[in-house]
Order: sequence, then C-alpha cells, then structure tokens
Amino acid sequence: MKKIGHRKSNIEKARAFTLIELLVVIAVIAVIAGFTVSALNGVKRTQFRRTASGELEQIAAALDSYKAKYGFYPPANTNNFLLPPLYYELSGVTNNGAYFVTLDGSSRIPISNPGNDVQAAYGVAGFVNCTKGSGEDAVLAKNFLPGLKPNRYFYPVTNNNVPTTVLVTSVRGPDSGYAPLLAVDVNPFRYRYPGVNNPGSYDLWIKLLISGKTYLICNWSRQVQINSPLP
Repeated sequence: MKKIGHRKSNIEKARAFTLIELLVVIAVIAVIAGFTVSALNGVKRTQFRRTASGELEQIAAALDSYKAKYGFYPPANTNNFLLPPLYYELSGVTNNGAYFVTLDGSSRIPISNPGNDVQAAYGVAGFVNCTKGSGEDAVLAKNFLPGLKPNRYFYPVTNNNVPTTVLVTSVRGPDSGYAPLLAVDVNPFRYRYPGVNNPGSYDLWIKLLISGKTYLICNWSRQVQINSPLP
C-alpha cells in the first residue's frame, strides 16, 4: 500500500511540474510575440519611408530632365505649395483650345470656364511643357514620367474650385487620419521653386504619418526628420 501511495505522489508532482512548464512556455511565447510585432512594425515603417523616398527620387530625376530641356525647373503653385502643377508639367500636355490635356490622356484642365482655370488653380497663365505649333514647326511636349502608375496620381483635387490632378505617394498617409487635402488616402508631394532650403533649385518633400509620428522625407536632407513642423 505504501508503494502505491508513493507512486501517486510522484504522478501528482509530475503533473504540477508540467503545468508550471506550460505557464512558462506561454509567458515566453507572449514575450516573443511582443518582440515580433514590434519588429514587424519597425520593418513596415522602414518600408513606407523607403517607398516614399524612392518615389521622391523618381520625381527629382524627372525634374532634372525637365530642366535639361527647358533650362529651368517647373514653376510652383504661387497659391498653395501643397498643390503644385507638377503632374501636368512633368507629364506634358497639349492644348486643344478648350482644355490642356496630358499626353497620356489621363487628365485635363479647362483653359477657361469662364476665366483661366490654370491661373486660378496654379497662379500661372499656362504650362511650359506643352506642345506648340504643328507640322515641322511643332515643338512637342515630353512625358518625363513615363510608366507612372495610377496609384501615383490623384484626380480630382479641388484646387481653388478647379478640379486638378496631383502627384501623390503610393503609401498614402499611411495613417488613415492624415489627410492634408481633406481627401482620404491622398498624400501629395509638396514642391516649391525657387526653394527655401535649396535656394539654387527647388524644395521637394513628402510628409508621412506613421503610428502617430510624422516623418519628413525631402530633397535637402538625406536623413528622415521625425516630427518636423513642416506641413
């Protein structure tokens, strides 16, 4: 009888030890899961920044090509640097008398309705990168952003009551609460020429809101700035 009681006691101890082990394992898994989620969030933040930075570099390259052709950079929006005319200037347009139409036909803006809509929207009389003339004397506009994906531009944005198209980042806010143009998931590239941070050329930047923190990606600093006051 004593032997049986002894065996039972050992079994109970073994069961108790197994339960403790299980609790320890669960605690370890929880800790690992916490580290994993944190690491994944960090990877996602990095991915957002790298994507937006690559898109900014693509626009910067197009701006340099534009300058190589025309001798200067595209004009900025004198009314609002959040809504520059970059999409039209870098995509190239034609003038059919009623509308400026981008070379790929994806967007158009009225020339007059009844006033000059381009003047109202951007503070300029027209677009520089526009086909002029016809036949052998024609000066053809050029698309400096060939193959631009649909998630890289947005229409319509109301620009001083004029529906226009703007260049945006594909990563969106990415926080859904960040809507600088009061449109969901629309985050435009900002442009200023002449630049303030780059007086000899232009300022180009994008602001991301990730998990409540702002990240400024710009062409005057290689380092991503966190919680910058710029809009």
